[in-house]
Amino acid sequence: MDNKTFNMDILHLEGLNVNPKSSVPAFILLLFIYIFIMMSNVGLAVLIFMERSLHQPMYLLFCNMSINDAFGATVIIPRLLSDFFIPITERYIHYYECVIQAFCAHFYAGISHTVLMIMAFDRYVAICNPLQYATIMTNRMVVKLSVSAWGVALLMVGILVGLSVRLSRCRWTILNPYCDNASLFKLSCESVLINHIYGLGYTVVLLGSSIGSVTLTYLKIAIVCLSSKNKALNSRALQTCATHLAVYVILFVSCSIIVILHRFPHLSDLRKLASILLQVVPPAMNPVIYGLQMKAIRQKIFIMFNRNT
Repeated sequence: MDNKTFNMDILHLEGLNVNPKSSVPAFILLLFIYIFIMMSNVGLAVLIFMERSLHQPMYLLFCNMSINDAFGATVIIPRLLSDFFIPITERYIHYYECVIQAFCAHFYAGISHTVLMIMAFDRYVAICNPLQYATIMTNRMVVKLSVSAWGVALLMVGILVGLSVRLSRCRWTILNPYCDNASLFKLSCESVLINHIYGLGYTVVLLGSSIGSVTLTYLKIAIVCLSSKNKALNSRALQTCATHLAVYVILFVSCSIIVILHRFPHLSDLRKLASILLQVVPPAMNPVIYGLQMKAIRQKIFIMFNRNT
């Protein structure tokens, strides 16, 4: 303990403060949730890639979400599980491991928003310009949208975490269940004004652009549906848009709660729980919502189960 106190490359990770009596049930619950997240998301991605009938822009874009959800859960949950039975005073993490975890956690959140934005664009083209859909949403366009979604998040998060890594460190305790950008720059005694400015700008740009694009998209879709007397079109639009909107609302609420709770230090325990829910709830709910609501995916799943029985 004393030797590690003077080694600033070894950080103390506070993690979750779980009652010893609740450790086993909490561990089992989180383990089952993680297994479900991995099986459902990876399973859906594999199903879409293997079934040629599902090689459509909407489903291929959804693969981005499934892969990202599996990635986000893997970054955080295994480490949380390994810390359950370790006393709080003995939970340590290397600084560079902490940086990687922080980068991946923010990268996951950023991709979640950018992928939902390109999925909203896909729904807009499909419903508002159905005759030009095949011309606009080509395989090349799907690849471009996917690369842009991951590339923008990579650039923005790289700068975000890079601004924290440049700072010297005078503290060694991470007051969080896992490492994030705020945890990194709070280790420094230097001025973190630039970090706050960029962090606020990053949050405003990411959330603002996602809210703006999704809102504008659904307003235009609503106008088209209201002006159209085609019941089949309206029914299809309602099904696909309700699915996408449900996924977006879950993500937005999860992110907003964390941002709000960061402003209230006395609610640190509640913030810790909320930060974990961001890594658990969307990845667990997204495949359920898409897998059960999308008719084509649901039919393929039922066919696979019938073959195995």
